[in-house]
Amino acid sequence: MAPAFLDHFLAETLGLTKLPPYLPTLYLSLAGFTLVHLVLAPWLSAKIAPEAWGALRGKRARNNWSIHVVSQVHTLIIVPMAIWCIWHQSPELENDKAFGWEDRVGYTYAVACGYFIWDTLDAIFNFVDAGFVVHGVACTLIYSMSFRPFVAYYGARCLLWEISTFFLNIHWFLDKTNRTGSNFQLINGIALLFTFFSVRLVYGGSISYQFFLTLLGVWRSIPWPYTFIFGLGNFALQGLNWLWFSKMIAAIRKRFSGEERKQLIPEHHTPVPAEPASL
Repeated sequence: MAPAFLDHFLAETLGLTKLPPYLPTLYLSLAGFTLVHLVLAPWLSAKIAPEAWGALRGKRARNNWSIHVVSQVHTLIIVPMAIWCIWHQSPELENDKAFGWEDRVGYTYAVACGYFIWDTLDAIFNFVDAGFVVHGVACTLIYSMSFRPFVAYYGARCLLWEISTFFLNIHWFLDKTNRTGSNFQLINGIALLFTFFSVRLVYGGSISYQFFLTLLGVWRSIPWPYTFIFGLGNFALQGLNWLWFSKMIAAIRKRFSGEERKQLIPEHHTPVPAEPASL
């Protein structure tokens, strides 16, 4: 259990009345993902893919590899938890999409918050792109502020966006293990574009629209920072989804064009060092 003063600060000062019981889960999540990042990912990568790992040059390249491992671990944990929440959703959440709550959602959000805190810190300390920082900060604020409780109905559904991340990470690792332009990467690339478009843009766009209508219906009864952060975060995350989708299309087309394929897959299949880019 958290110290009494922390419980009071979170529940009374910040208004996150549902958060204190889930703090141990949040701490465990943050510690677990940090452990994977700093210890398990480098150790397992050196064992499982020694040539590709050994070809990485510099701290940034190895860190970039490790954060994709953490991202994949998070995806394999959070997507089943989100499906669990939706599949066993209580009538309270269905009937009150703005302020409903249940324990399953609390545990899922605590795990997600731990990951997004880690993600934000890494995006800041190992800066690559401002979009990653915006994404991490927005997700951390939105999922932590949901412990008011507020719009818990929508959070689990938005976590399903991570389905596309599973294929994105595979795509990235195929690049770094000399499988660029392979049939496997082509099939995975199709799956990536399909899941990203269907889950993030179509389904995610629908959920974002429903969420915005809910926000419009209750904005007078919540503190203004909630209206601002959730409203702005909703637009920012959807904007990033469209931006990243366009970048993915360009990156996948590049990998399967004739000249680029020759350049990206050397004749002797020498392992290529990782680049700081996300694709």
